Amino acid sequence: MVTRKPAVAGMFYEASKDGLINQIKWSIEHELGPKSTMNVKENRQYVLSVIVPHAGYVYSGPVAAHAYVEVGKYIKPKVFVIIGPNHYGVGSPAAIMTSGTWETPLGQVEIDEEVAKQIKAKVKDLAEDPIAFEREHSIEVQVPFIQYLFPGSRIVPIVLWNQTIDLSRRLGSAISEVIDGRAGEVVVVASSDLNHYEPHEVTTDKDMKVIERILNMDEEGFYTVMDKYDVSVCGFGAIMTAIVYSRKQGSTGVKLLKHATSGDTSGYLLETVGYASIAFYK
Repeated sequence: MVTRKPAVAGMFYEASKDGLINQIKWSIEHELGPKSTMNVKENRQYVLSVIVPHAGYVYSGPVAAHAYVEVGKYIKPKVFVIIGPNHYGVGSPAAIMTSGTWETPLGQVEIDEEVAKQIKAKVKDLAEDPIAFEREHSIEVQVPFIQYLFPGSRIVPIVLWNQTIDLSRRLGSAISEVIDGRAGEVVVVASSDLNHYEPHEVTTDKDMKVIERILNMDEEGFYTVMDKYDVSVCGFGAIMTAIVYSRKQGSTGVKLLKHATSGDTSGYLLETVGYASIAFYK
C-alpha cells in the first residue's frame, strides 16, 4: 500500500500534531474565520462542493476554515474528492491516486478506492500517478482540516496541470455520475487560490470579477473573465470541475462564504494573494 508522506508540514502548516490542531482551531476562531461550531442543521439542504484556498495556514487558514465549517453544518461526509492544480508540472497531465493513504501530523487518511476507481474508469485522461502528488501542496493542505473536523472520512486526490474547459467538464460530469444518489455523503473540494502577487486593491478587484462568474455557475464565463482581466487563478480547472459537478447535481444555490487576501492576515498589502471560500448547495 502506498502512503503519501507530507511534503509541506512545517512550512505550510505546523509539523507537530498538537501544533497543527492549535493552528486549525486558530483558523476557525480568527477574526477572519467562521468562529462557529458545526451543529448539523435539521433540514434537507446540504453542501455539494466547496472552493477552498491552499496557501500556508497563517495566510489562508481562516478563509479555508469557512468552507469546512459550512460543510459540517449540514452533513458529515464520508468522502471528499479533492481536486487541485499541479503547480510543479511533475508527472501526468491529469493524475489520480486510487489506493493507499495520505499521512499528516494528525495521522493517516484512507483513499476511497471504490469512488476513485470509478472516476478513473470514466475519465481516460486520469493516470494513476503517485509521482504527480509527491511535492504538490494543493491537496495536502486540505487534508488536516478534513481529518480534524470529519474524522474517519476518506479522500480521492486528483491533480491537474491540464486545466482545459473540456477536461473540467468531462471530469465534473464523471464525478456526478459516480456520486449520483450519494451526494449527501460526498463533497467535492476545489483547491485554488485566486489572483497572485499584486497589490491588495488590485487583487480584490480581480478576484471579485471571477467570483461573480463562479456565483453564476458559469464555468466558461469564469474562464473568459480570468483570461480577459489576467486573473492569475492557479486552480481554475478544479474550480470549473466543481461548477460543472454542482450543476449536474442540480445545485439550488451558491454562496460566497468569505473573501480575503494575504494582506488581510499578514498586513503586507503590496504583493497579495486572493482567497475565497465558496459553497454550492442542494
